[in-house]
Amino acid sequence: MGIPYYAVSLNLVNKKCLVVGGGRVAERKVKSLLDCKAEVVVVSPEVTAGLKQLAEDGIINYRAREYTVDDLNGVFIAISATNCQELNRRVAGDCFARNIPINAVDDPEYCSFIVPAIVRRGDLTISISTGGKSPALAKKIRQELEQQYGNEYATLLQYLGRIREQVLEKVPDQEQREKVFRCLVENHLKLLELIESHQEQILEERVNQCLSW
Repeated sequence: MGIPYYAVSLNLVNKKCLVVGGGRVAERKVKSLLDCKAEVVVVSPEVTAGLKQLAEDGIINYRAREYTVDDLNGVFIAISATNCQELNRRVAGDCFARNIPINAVDDPEYCSFIVPAIVRRGDLTISISTGGKSPALAKKIRQELEQQYGNEYATLLQYLGRIREQVLEKVPDQEQREKVFRCLVENHLKLLELIESHQEQILEERVNQCLSW
């Protein structure tokens, strides 16, 4: 068994995140950080056309040069995604010295965190990790889950979120709340069907049935 990683979800909104590297892997990392509304800094002498466009649009801060340790100033997390293991490990060493979380791609020994494969549907986030043992398997499982959980789950979660607020307001008993939430979740496939077919009246009846438990 490898390292027993502690799975967490980080709030990166407006956090300064450094990506060292400018290739396709770095571009994927940058886009995933932008999805989380992070403030992204990219350091690399050259970058992909996609990263160049993001820089020209003012979406990322691009430093067209080699990495220096000063690039870590004020950084919340760092990712080193170059094709040079020596450089990736140097970045990792600098981060370790400053207690900055670092992911050196394809080199778990030099990572203080690893990035799982992600399925994201609105507020629903499903992460798949193999502890760095097989990213290809994590990708395969992610693709299977993407087929199973479509965008309709984003709509369902928005609806359940609104219902949850009502339950918290109207049902003071904790045990009763849990019964209501369990009822809603156990019927989530039917709720999905009603939401997608815009059968608001029947949907309301279903929810009221759960609330009357």
